[in-house]
Amino acid sequence: MEELVLTRLELESLVATLARELARRPSASQDRATPSGVGQRPATSASSSLDPAVVRSTPELSRLARLIDHSLLKPDATRGQVERLAEEAVQFAFAAASVNPYWTPVVAERLRGSAVRVATVVGFPFGATLPSVKRAEAEAALLAGAQEIDMVMNIGALRSGELAIVQSDMGGVAEICHAAGARLKVILETAYLTDEQKITACRLAEQAGADDVKTSTGFGPAGATVADVRLMREAVGPSVGVKAAGGIRTLQDALAMLQAGATRLGTSASVAILAEAAQWLASSAG
Repeated sequence: MEELVLTRLELESLVATLARELARRPSASQDRATPSGVGQRPATSASSSLDPAVVRSTPELSRLARLIDHSLLKPDATRGQVERLAEEAVQFAFAAASVNPYWTPVVAERLRGSAVRVATVVGFPFGATLPSVKRAEAEAALLAGAQEIDMVMNIGALRSGELAIVQSDMGGVAEICHAAGARLKVILETAYLTDEQKITACRLAEQAGADDVKTSTGFGPAGATVADVRLMREAVGPSVGVKAAGGIRTLQDALAMLQAGATRLGTSASVAILAEAAQWLASSAG
């Protein structure tokens, strides 16, 4: 299975470089004092005019892009918006383009021949459907061109202590994914869980064969937190990735998650985050 994440040394170097540039800005200390998701961007946003060539030719930006799943999971997303997402994913060389299952064939066609992977969701967003339905949904998505599956675990079953059911549910989808050479990320929806339940869910996912554990769907009561990412990183072995998703809107948010141990980020603000990083780097060079 192709590994998309950076090595730990590359990741640490990237985070250190970008964090250093943020710290040099006069507003950096003020940004760190604001709640997650509301850090201040540079005064003139360049997200709409960010040159993809700049991203590809700047090591820090291209490495950051490789850590991001460019995502559009809103139920009212249109074909035009999905096609635009796929185009941006190719232009900026994100790790994956993540969409709802119906749009998987559209994205697969748009990404054909690129290194960007096709990602979709299963059991989304509640995780409370039957295991057989999740397996069938995963099979259909893979046949439609998906290369990565983000599956919502059975949250209620975990909270009820039905751990064998939870692990079997995860394992069934893992089996389907790995038989097709696809990657499985298990979404915990951490906002509903105690720390003990988060640790248990991570260990069950690892035992079931998941490639990554993921914080949130983005549709729960809260998204990713630094504390949850750090806890999940400690709960799984080094071969299992940690994806932070939900509420990641700024470069500061992204760096906080990476510093806590995330190996992948899920966000719809991908281009804006890259543009913010590009402006910090450009201002430091000037």
